[in-house]
Amino acid sequence: MQRLDYRQEDFAEQIELLTTRSAFPQEVEEQVAKILRDVRERGDEAIIDYARKFDRVDLKVEEFRVPREEIVAARGAVNAETRRAIELAHANVAAFATERVPKDWEFSPRPGVQVGERFVPLSRIAAYIPGGTAPLVSTTLHTMTMAQVAGVKEIVLLTPVGPDKQVNPAILYAAQLAGATEIYRLGGVYGIAAAAFGTGSIRGVEKIVGPGNAYVTAAKRQVYGHVALDLVAGPSEILIIADETADPAAIAADMLSQAEHGSGLEQCVLVSTCEALIEKVPGELQRQAAALPKQQAVEKVLAQGSFLILVGTIKQAAELASRWAPEHLEIITREPRAVAANITAAGAIFLGPWTPEPVGDFVAGPSHVLPTGGAARFFSGLTVEMFFRRMSLVEYDREALEREGRAIEEFGRIEELAAHGGTVRVRLK
Repeated sequence: MQRLDYRQEDFAEQIELLTTRSAFPQEVEEQVAKILRDVRERGDEAIIDYARKFDRVDLKVEEFRVPREEIVAARGAVNAETRRAIELAHANVAAFATERVPKDWEFSPRPGVQVGERFVPLSRIAAYIPGGTAPLVSTTLHTMTMAQVAGVKEIVLLTPVGPDKQVNPAILYAAQLAGATEIYRLGGVYGIAAAAFGTGSIRGVEKIVGPGNAYVTAAKRQVYGHVALDLVAGPSEILIIADETADPAAIAADMLSQAEHGSGLEQCVLVSTCEALIEKVPGELQRQAAALPKQQAVEKVLAQGSFLILVGTIKQAAELASRWAPEHLEIITREPRAVAANITAAGAIFLGPWTPEPVGDFVAGPSHVLPTGGAARFFSGLTVEMFFRRMSLVEYDREALEREGRAIEEFGRIEELAAHGGTVRVRLK
């Protein structure tokens, strides 16, 4: 792990290197483009080839889609405690989403003019659920539930399977609870391609949501325009702002909660005004990491992707956090809300010592699909509004058009668009 100290002469240079990370490595772009192009040209035949190549699974076209009876049977394969956890998370995500559902509205800003907005749910979306290192049951809920609350009629789940062709039953149970209408055993770049372009057996969608590895992220980015996207999300990351009130053991546990995701590319950062805390956390990290099952990936993150940064003031910590724009930001200080007021970029903010980041991963309510790699400076996390089409409403009466018509005609003249001005003249002749 790397230690940075604001008192060092090269502190600004080191921080610049830290804050200019990328959400997606360039080296995967060409490989992804080839797969996308091949699926677009060969459809189901290409899907079969890539499923065999990347996931070591021999799928027939009729096996792409999980049959209804298998989805229904999943409930019985999930133990009661897991079902309760899934049901709690689903209820909490749905409650949060319901509060944010946009409402149609209109107002009259000037006599004879009525303007507003109308919101209509998308018709068909796909949620990508990674299945590589662990079954991301929570991601199933944190994507599809929002589409369900929005009223999307066709909600498609894409998730990779292994040679046994089995989708984890907890994912299937969560998916049916969250309104899935179709579930496909398809993953990676070829799954994204199938959703974006469609194949002989799969209809394309209007929007793709959900996280994935660097290849999935690159694929989403390249199909943008054929479909809409939520955001580009790469390896997980956390930044913690802490002062002398923070518990080193809790800080270490929260850092490891992101380090254990499994790619080895995750990042975890502590920014603190307390030198004693900076000194104690490394020992806690090593002690707790020794008991974790994903040792190799965690050790890689601790060696290459973990940073302990000593700063002079909490204000300086907030400025640094805003520049880094973390996916997850924890604030464990005397007055966490006061610190949060100075944060200008983060995917999600977790306040106080009793709010570890995994409450957001699983049960809090807001979606855990969040921007990474500094993308929180210009992207926001997934929300229910992203499953709607927004349409402006504009209505003028004759008097309003007479009053503002000359301005319309003048714009038509300035921009050399004569027919634009003609639309006014023909009505008011």
